[in-house]
Amino acid sequence: MNKEYIEFKRERDLGSIISDAFKFIRLEGKQFFLSILKVAAIPIVVAVASMIYYMISMSSIITEDASAVIGMIGSVFIMMIAYLVAIVFINLAGMYYIKSYIDNKGVVIQEEVVANTKAKFWSFTGFGILAGLILFASAMLCVLPVFYTWPALSLGASILVFQNETASGAVGKCFNFISGYFWEVFGVVFVVSILVSVLGYVFQIPAMIYQFAKMGLSMGSDDPAEVFGFFSDPIYLILNVVSIAGQLMFYSITLITNVFLYFDVNEKKNLTGTIERIDSLGQ
Repeated sequence: MNKEYIEFKRERDLGSIISDAFKFIRLEGKQFFLSILKVAAIPIVVAVASMIYYMISMSSIITEDASAVIGMIGSVFIMMIAYLVAIVFINLAGMYYIKSYIDNKGVVIQEEVVANTKAKFWSFTGFGILAGLILFASAMLCVLPVFYTWPALSLGASILVFQNETASGAVGKCFNFISGYFWEVFGVVFVVSILVSVLGYVFQIPAMIYQFAKMGLSMGSDDPAEVFGFFSDPIYLILNVVSIAGQLMFYSITLITNVFLYFDVNEKKNLTGTIERIDSLGQ
């Protein structure tokens, strides 16, 4: 029995983009996430390990132990770097998985995904830095410009991958690409960001409840170290790891919807998918 194939290169409204994103995860989720883990496992593990070490250090900071302070600062630095590297790999592996899926009509070649992800790492990192600087500058200009730059830059990663652009080339094309479709792009990006934030927040609730419960039980103690001791509590650490894993999983929804949105706008501007389907009829 042939696996159902989802056509990316066609027009979609907001409802179809979201429903098809969940449908893609239902059909391809297992291989999709395994493919991402295959590429991003090391930076994810380093980021999680650094976070755990940071939280354990927090429980020792009250003792004013200099080594604990130095270790905490070092773990924060390593965690930030590893997290950023993990985000780059997650984005690239996810999008190159989709690209291989599209190019091969539902069949994903893992070697392509790994090779393309590694080859595009620095370009995507450069794009991320440029996009971050633009968003920061926009925020400094009375915040309002962010509502224009944010939707445009959200499709930059897709332009980088599916049009094989450089970092500066992707940034340059973003704003022209959404010209005439700004409100549609803004609406989809805004709604999906709220949806993913709410779903991701659900995974944080157990850790937050446990944190407040432990702090409440420790408030009567005269020992400050006991109050901060929950940071090294194994249950609290596990709940935080689960929270991060859940948020990364739901982040993939943003990634997939952005790809659907890119092809939606591209189809309306260039009719690429329609032309390909017409050409295939004569073969």
